[in-house]
Amino acid sequence: MSNHRLHFDATTLFALLKMSVPMVISQGAFAVMLFTDRYFLAQLSPLHMAAVLGGGVAWYFSFSLFNGILAYANALVAQYLGAKQLHKCSKVVSQGILMSCACIPMLFIITLLMRNIFAVMGHTPEQIELEKSYYSILMYCSFFTLLKVCMASFFSGIGRTSVVMICDLAGILLNIPLCYILVFGKFGFPTMGIEGAAWATVISTLVTLLFFFSFYLTIHNRERFDIGASFLFEPGIVRRYLRLGFPSGMELFLNVAAFNLFLLMFQSYGIPEAAAATIVFNWDVLSFVPLLGLNIATMSLIGNAVGSGNMEKTSAVITAGYVLGLGYSLVLATVYFVYRIPLVDVFIFGDVDTVAIRELTRFMMIGLSCYVLCEGVLQVATGVLRGAGDTRWIMIASVSLHWLMLLSQFLIIKVFDLGPRVSWIGFVITILAIAVVFLLRLSGNRWRDPARLQALMAECH
Repeated sequence: MSNHRLHFDATTLFALLKMSVPMVISQGAFAVMLFTDRYFLAQLSPLHMAAVLGGGVAWYFSFSLFNGILAYANALVAQYLGAKQLHKCSKVVSQGILMSCACIPMLFIITLLMRNIFAVMGHTPEQIELEKSYYSILMYCSFFTLLKVCMASFFSGIGRTSVVMICDLAGILLNIPLCYILVFGKFGFPTMGIEGAAWATVISTLVTLLFFFSFYLTIHNRERFDIGASFLFEPGIVRRYLRLGFPSGMELFLNVAAFNLFLLMFQSYGIPEAAAATIVFNWDVLSFVPLLGLNIATMSLIGNAVGSGNMEKTSAVITAGYVLGLGYSLVLATVYFVYRIPLVDVFIFGDVDTVAIRELTRFMMIGLSCYVLCEGVLQVATGVLRGAGDTRWIMIASVSLHWLMLLSQFLIIKVFDLGPRVSWIGFVITILAIAVVFLLRLSGNRWRDPARLQALMAECH
């Protein structure tokens, strides 16, 4: 058992850093895009700022099941790479493309069914119309987002995270000025407001996807991974997608559902509370989303270790992940606490409800500085467990805790009407509890069981 104890290894730290830095930059660029979109819309009104958060979270929730399944291509590709089965890496991509195509009818049906969720949650008529417009545009074009997820997962799975960074940066560098132009109607374009922000996201996604395919179809990749022979239906790989990826997708879907419902209930307090939540989660996204890059890199290294049968390497990867994740989170937690007042004021425009928004948001920023440390722990833990195929346990544990949070929030907000501050404290406590549970799972050895890992690589189950 000694080789399962955490130990520091400079070589592993460097390898994780080399893989994660491009992914952190890539995910960080996406966070900046979200941040700037909301910043532009905040200049129109607090109502627009609240609507873009509500509509955006509902959009992510609506396709999160498919996104979670296809994103597991990262671990599948890493496992086949570690097992020296390179031809199967490209087959993971082709099966992901086929599965994305199969999702199109379901995405359209979900869009039609979900458009009324904002009214059900008691939002104002003006906010509902803005949310529905933003949500519908993103949903009708979400097929391209799924393709992008699949392509990005391939490159992160083979360790070429710099490609993901280049492609994502290209899309973001287009999105920010395009969003500005379309939202405010610059350079002869009509003023489109929140719809302009949505179309800017769609166009930048298409550009990013074109970059990914240009890298994927290079001569080197076509020869190394036998891409030409990969465009056939492979039931064994699809079964692995569903067997291992479905729990990840379902976990993401149910967790986002719980978070989305919590957020929509919180916004039902009123416009000041909705604006305060948007400001806090704008800053949260700058910490959480880049950590997804560390999560992806950790998953890739663990998946490679599982595929090659080198489980001794996992302890060094976990240690390196904690060093990077906690270091990054500690810096941000300090910034969020010390500079919470000027950070809040960045999003304050005009005189409508500004006093109420400022007071509540500054209080919520203290909670953010507390739970941001847990995000570093959680992203490393989930990256390790997903890379090792422990997706069913993640689904059960994470979903249970998130829905307990939602139940408690329903009681706080809708039954006892205890106010937004009590609601926020309850949310922060939930994040702390989830971090503790995942640390306990990671410290055990069930996810390392040799028989389970051998079954993990099978395609016939």
